[in-house]
Amino acid sequence: MARLPRLVVPHQPHHIIQRGHDGLVIFRAADDHLAFLGWLKDAARQFKVAVHAYVLMPDHLHLLATPSDDQGLARMMQWIGRHYVPYFNQKHGRSGTLWQGRYRATVIDAELYLLAVCRYIELNPVRNGLAASPGEYPWSSYMHHIGAKQDGLITDHPQYWSIGNTPFDREIAYRQLTEEGLARAEVERITDATLKGWALGSEDFKQGLERQTHRRVSPAKRGRPAIVRVAGEADEVSARQES
Repeated sequence: MARLPRLVVPHQPHHIIQRGHDGLVIFRAADDHLAFLGWLKDAARQFKVAVHAYVLMPDHLHLLATPSDDQGLARMMQWIGRHYVPYFNQKHGRSGTLWQGRYRATVIDAELYLLAVCRYIELNPVRNGLAASPGEYPWSSYMHHIGAKQDGLITDHPQYWSIGNTPFDREIAYRQLTEEGLARAEVERITDATLKGWALGSEDFKQGLERQTHRRVSPAKRGRPAIVRVAGEADEVSARQES
């Protein structure tokens, strides 16, 4: 069965995951990180996508970004690939694909989940044993959010601004939120939604998206007609196979 089209909603934040092919390390040196971030900044500006958070892990990357139209995310990711993949292959003496299929993405209910997804992204190096704290890992937006470094790639989301009246207040509040961490159930909820492409938010948020997009944005509940349930299950199986 054909995979459902990726759900992209203009002016809503999206969590994006892109993995290296078969666990391939896609960032091998500092120059690789810097090159990718430079192209990401250029592409985000060109295609009018606001990037709120990121982390570049050795074999995958996470972004939190808001597109201004329904094509911006895809065009941004394609444009980066057209620049980064040839660069990486030439530099490291390889050929062929770099990515594991298409990127994964989910629409985020900003009021409930934006700050949680920011922390999920920036705590990724800690969860994977690459750093003892998010500030020790150089390839994320964490230092921007705590005021230790200005990152020209980042566009602060209004939800970030809401946690303090001054930059100092926001930076302290964000540091404290990050130090609290995320519950395992919340990490799993964010991961699951992104890999399967289901919207992440309240029931009212999801129902509003369904009315706006004329498609289902969350798994079918038990007891619905089998033909609806099977469509969702087929997409979930595909997501598990590729995650």
